[in-house]
Amino acid sequence: MIKKVALANGVRILTEEIPYVRSVAIGIWVRVGSRDELPGQDGITHFIEHLMFKGTENRTAKELAEALDSVGGQLNAFTSKEYTCYYAKVLDDHLELALDVLTDMFFNSRFGPNEIEKEKNVVLEEIKMYEDTPDDQVHDLFTSTIWQGHSLGRPIIGTKERVMSFSRDDVLNYFNHHYVPTNTVIAVAGSIDHLQVVERLGKIFGQWSGPPIERQLNRPESRYEINIKNKDIEQVHLCLGVQALPMEHPDIYVLHILNSIAGGGLSSRLFQNIREERGLAYSVYSYHSSYQETGFFAVYAGLSRNNLEDTIQLVMEELSNFRNHGVTPEELTRAKEQLKGSLFLGLENVSSRMSRLGKTELCYGRVITPDEIVEKINHVEIEQVRRLAEDLLKPHEFSLTAIGPMEENLNLTKFLK
Repeated sequence: MIKKVALANGVRILTEEIPYVRSVAIGIWVRVGSRDELPGQDGITHFIEHLMFKGTENRTAKELAEALDSVGGQLNAFTSKEYTCYYAKVLDDHLELALDVLTDMFFNSRFGPNEIEKEKNVVLEEIKMYEDTPDDQVHDLFTSTIWQGHSLGRPIIGTKERVMSFSRDDVLNYFNHHYVPTNTVIAVAGSIDHLQVVERLGKIFGQWSGPPIERQLNRPESRYEINIKNKDIEQVHLCLGVQALPMEHPDIYVLHILNSIAGGGLSSRLFQNIREERGLAYSVYSYHSSYQETGFFAVYAGLSRNNLEDTIQLVMEELSNFRNHGVTPEELTRAKEQLKGSLFLGLENVSSRMSRLGKTELCYGRVITPDEIVEKINHVEIEQVRRLAEDLLKPHEFSLTAIGPMEENLNLTKFLK
């Protein structure tokens, strides 16, 4: 059963007791991501996430790493465009240790000047590694193309120049501004006792204070462009897409269905047509990302330069088929079952359950239950999918980005008409 407690200062604690497992997952979710960075702050959210592991008033960086390693547990974090999460997973016998380590990092990180300078070099190496993985980089190239100049279009990791410019004051000012009680959700799932967890966390987080802040929403204007980055590598990495739906749009589950049929699995149209029937690409799939006020739908493919034009044409033809002919009853049924199967398989993992609690509470202000999701998936009808495809998949509104061995004067405009 899922339970929620809101402390007087605005911190929300959510728990899900799962008595038949021996593990526990704990996450501290903060409503701050790269989209909250002002000009000149590119990458500071992600940089702070790194610094939280570099030592506290009570533990060195090595001691933090060893604390959960020594009991077979996991300690990690990630930064997204709209939130940051610090999490741990341990056996239930070590729940107290996990809570102690996470809260120690959260409240007692030193942000020492020497550690800041050392971690800059670590992040620079991470940026170099990212630049050596064009199959990741092309997605950021896509968002920076369609949302040029907007914080949602900037890479989460930041740039070398910006990371090197951060001072300790920059870090502390950003941290103190965004890491406040009303921005924080704690999610715990697994073999736990709700009252004990709330009592323990309430003592630690209940005394915390800080002014509430409102996120400044500014819907980006989408640009329809082609952006080609020539790079001497073996494959071309292609991303082709269009602005789509925000996370609370009433048609968001229709988009889930559309994406599943288009390129969401081995039986999807794009995979079968481009890889299985034509052999033009090894990796090809579609995906969508939704944020508070906007989103996008895109297709990715990794392929040889000689197959680029044929693949783009096939992708656009397949998406045009959605607009003109919709989907079949069999495709609709298969997509619904795929989405529901994926949802319930994920619920067998305590980390997934914890993530669902934290993310939905932070983003929607409430927990969205699996039963609610299944109900909405089941109510999607064929005509809704065709209508959404007609509204979204307009060739002249698509943008195209690619990284790979291509001539500078390559003209792909003819495909987006």
